[in-house]
Amino acid sequence: MDTATVTVKLPTQLYTRLQARARKEQTDVVELLDRLVDTTDTAPATQQPTTQAFQRILARAANLGVSDLAEQHDHYLYGVDKR
Repeated sequence: MDTATVTVKLPTQLYTRLQARARKEQTDVVELLDRLVDTTDTAPATQQPTTQAFQRILARAANLGVSDLAEQHDHYLYGVDKR
C-alpha cells in the first residue's frame, strides 16, 4: 500500500462509529477502512432496482389461461371483436 496522506472530512457521528468499530475489532480506523473497501470490491453485486421491481411484478402475475393475449389484446382490453 502506498503511503499518501489524504484528508477526508466525515460527519462526527460517522467517525465516532468508525472509531468504536475499530476499537471493537482491535485495529485502527485506517486498517478498518482498508478492509471494508477490500470486502466491498469483492462482494457480489446486489440486485439492481429495476430487477427488484420486475421481481415484484412477476410475484403478482397470474395465469389468466389465455393463450392469445398478445395477438388479441384489443379484444381482452377493450372488447373489440377478435380478428
